[in-house]
Amino acid sequence: MDRLENAAALDSAVDRVRSMVRAAPLGHARDVLHGRWLGHPVHPLLVQVPIGTWLSAAVLDLLPGHRRGAHTLVGVGLAAAAPAAVTGWVDWAELQRQQMRVGLLHAVTNTVGVGLYAWSFAARTRGRTGRGKALGFAGLSLVGVGGAIGGHLAYRQASGANHAEAVPHLVEQGWHEVGAVADLPVGQAIRRHIDDVSVLVVRESGGRVHVLADSCSHMGGPLSEGAVEDGCVRCPWHDSVFRLEDGWNVHGPATAPQPVFDARINAGKVEARLRVPGKEPA
Repeated sequence: MDRLENAAALDSAVDRVRSMVRAAPLGHARDVLHGRWLGHPVHPLLVQVPIGTWLSAAVLDLLPGHRRGAHTLVGVGLAAAAPAAVTGWVDWAELQRQQMRVGLLHAVTNTVGVGLYAWSFAARTRGRTGRGKALGFAGLSLVGVGGAIGGHLAYRQASGANHAEAVPHLVEQGWHEVGAVADLPVGQAIRRHIDDVSVLVVRESGGRVHVLADSCSHMGGPLSEGAVEDGCVRCPWHDSVFRLEDGWNVHGPATAPQPVFDARINAGKVEARLRVPGKEPA
């Protein structure tokens, strides 16, 4: 897997497929497919259906008298595989290069597995149950390998994880000095630090100051290098948009909001403290 992550020979294929996925006219549906409404990627949720039905079909194939039930389960899994694949491709197109290399193999392996299950379903429909069972077991083996590769993506490479989750555990409670107000240009994103955690600081024309965690929750991109527009900041890496007021992710691919800090001005200095969810700022 380490060699696969660094397999630059895959990059031409990665770039072609990514361009096609990004060019798809999905509009606002793209955020739905990312799972912004759910608070985390929706792809892992959807894949439970085909995996679960195909595993159940394999169990029935080992028992006598369950041919019809196994046939039905294989068909249900095939129907559920399409939306799961679509959400996976949309997420994949917004990953880092090493993750996309691994993800490409993940997708190819699962695609072949789905093809075997389609072949299995056709064989069962024609009454060739023995062939259908053999193809089903082969498909389950490949889907299992694809799932293992997906586990590497999720847990080794942190694909789909909230890359800003650690911030509340790294910042001490209470107010922290961020810097002088005079050093903050109006309307520009500036990077500062609180307890060695990078934060984004934006000063409005009316004097109000906003402070968010700088590392984008999607893939850790530096929000302080992004554009500030309409009360929001846009990540320079994958165009996630976060509201400065409360860190809310108004546009994906980020599925988690940014940690936000309460800010105040004290003797010409900006001070900030981590905002506790559900607690009104003081």
